[in-house]
Amino acid sequence: MDEERTSRLFELADLILAVGRLIHASKDFGADSWTPLESAVMRFIDRNPGTSASAAAEATQMVSSNFSRAVRGLEKKGLVRREVDQHDGRRVRLYPTARAHENLQHLRDVWSRLLDGIVPDPDEIEAVTSALRRIETQLVARARG
Repeated sequence: MDEERTSRLFELADLILAVGRLIHASKDFGADSWTPLESAVMRFIDRNPGTSASAAAEATQMVSSNFSRAVRGLEKKGLVRREVDQHDGRRVRLYPTARAHENLQHLRDVWSRLLDGIVPDPDEIEAVTSALRRIETQLVARARG
């Protein structure tokens, strides 16, 4: 890879991290706030209700101790509930709670207002969203080998 491409890709990754930090910092849940690790776990559980803990830990690329700590924190905040799998009593399924859905709606409103007017062109919003979705998909695929 040449130096110019390396520099451009580094800048892209750096900007993605910076924008993510700014967006994460904009949420206001007071005492119910959550960590970036909890956010990653919550995002996966919300998009995959009923997932197993092992599948969620693998998907979020967390070691089991960090993943377990994040799930316990989310349970304590009333955002995640565990249920024993009906077909395999050794397996636990993770589900978002009604409170998690309320928080997600609040985030949707807060983050939409935060970004409103920054990228006014709907086609540009779609292009950026599509590019970021593709980046996420490819990074997940690479991580899984």
